Amino acid sequence: MTALITPRSMRVGDRDIPVVLPNRRDPRLHLAAVIITVHIIGIAALGFEVSVPQILVAIVFAGMIDVGVTFARDGRLVWPASGMLTGSGVALILRYVPTGTGEYWSWDGWYWFALVAGMSVLSKYVLRWRGSHIFNPSNLGLVVVFLVVSSSVLEPLDFWWAPLDFWMLLAYAVIIFGGVAITRNLRLLEMAVVFWFVLVAGLGVLAASGHCLIATWSTTPVCGESFWTKLSTSPEILIFLFFMITDPKTIPEGRTARVAFAASLGVFTTLMIAPHTLEYGAKVGLLAGLVIWSPLRYVFDRVLPATSAEDSGVRALVSRLAGPTGPAGSFGRGLVLGSTLVVVAAGIVVAGSPARQPVLAPSPPEPIVSVDIDASVLPRVTVDPSVATIDMVVDDDVTSGLAMMLAENLALEGEAIRHADVSRIAIADGGERLDEIQARLEDAVTEGRRPVDHYVFESLHLRAANETEGQTSAALAFVAAGRVEQVVHDPLGTELDRTSRPFQATFVMRQLGGERWSIVRVIEG
Repeated sequence: MTALITPRSMRVGDRDIPVVLPNRRDPRLHLAAVIITVHIIGIAALGFEVSVPQILVAIVFAGMIDVGVTFARDGRLVWPASGMLTGSGVALILRYVPTGTGEYWSWDGWYWFALVAGMSVLSKYVLRWRGSHIFNPSNLGLVVVFLVVSSSVLEPLDFWWAPLDFWMLLAYAVIIFGGVAITRNLRLLEMAVVFWFVLVAGLGVLAASGHCLIATWSTTPVCGESFWTKLSTSPEILIFLFFMITDPKTIPEGRTARVAFAASLGVFTTLMIAPHTLEYGAKVGLLAGLVIWSPLRYVFDRVLPATSAEDSGVRALVSRLAGPTGPAGSFGRGLVLGSTLVVVAAGIVVAGSPARQPVLAPSPPEPIVSVDIDASVLPRVTVDPSVATIDMVVDDDVTSGLAMMLAENLALEGEAIRHADVSRIAIADGGERLDEIQARLEDAVTEGRRPVDHYVFESLHLRAANETEGQTSAALAFVAAGRVEQVVHDPLGTELDRTSRPFQATFVMRQLGGERWSIVRVIEG
């Protein structure tokens, strides 16, 4: 991405230091503008879990290293277009898990952004072959840190961002129109399109085989058609194909070789995604696919050397694969092509077997709830904007239904303790809450005093839960306030004691099977 520059200099003591300023024709500036625009839309409207200081630290730190290394090597002060682009790309993909939506000015985890951005920039000066860096800098830095650091600390940007509203459409428009304009100007659009078509076809094979993925933005596993459509239209994958695989310094030189490189990369990244049941693994697999494939560009250049512009690209690749004409040649080409497609499809299906949906397994029956709740006594549920980060429709019917299930679950807990009936807890609870209520039940049976809590809600506020317990399906949380009356019974049902107190608590709920939501954690206060 070399741009025309106007030579300048600055005098320091008795020395003239050449200065290279930014040029508005530099494609790197256009690409940076697209990425920064996506950052702004994401933070302001799409609930990106990244802060302004984290982004600025990545950009500034990468730029400073780029300036310092260039000056030490060449004695010039060069505007760090490449370094700042690398930093902004790192900040777009990297997420520090403790950072939540709306924490615009948080400095938490800033050192991770500095580390990854700095490591990424340095890689292009250290890992070189034949005068050029081998890997896309931001791609390599991200993959290394994701493989080394726990997913509870750092993770990549999600495949799915938000519902398809105005802001999401605007983000798509910026990515697609910006990506098309930049790659077309660099004559790399053909490469990006070929990669996308091959990847989408590979994901289609996975989807047809019953592939499933657990994602933190979905309350249930993402399977089959939903898996295919969500990943095929993922803005993260669009960013990957427009702005990562098309780095001119890390791809083959000839257009034909580039098309072959993109097509084979599409197959390889599909295979890298296929084995993973968690979105985290699939995202890292996608990014790692480019790291592994990048050094092979020298092989593609050797096998498919650059030719004239008129005899290159997809048409030239098809022509080379076609070989000699005639019936025998046509039959042979068809046999080879058909066999290759069958082998590739079979390989994708086999690679995806660990994440296969149990297609023939019947859905679990919905449990019979043995408590009656008066819906009229429940307050109207208010909904936090963070709920929009989950791929589900949330309207008044849904929120009132969730509130009813919360009240039913709490009533079932009380009935389970009163009657020493573990089966009722299994309907109401899961995870940490299940263990807690089971322990209470055992204590009640041992002590002969069975305390039953009766909740009266005065307010209910629904939000996306931050307590994702690692790479699990999405959870929702009710921030609730009201009064709780505790009635203590003996084993025969005789009332022994009664107390009342105000309460404030957050009830985290998750779908653990079927349509029902269970309480998995309660945070007091």
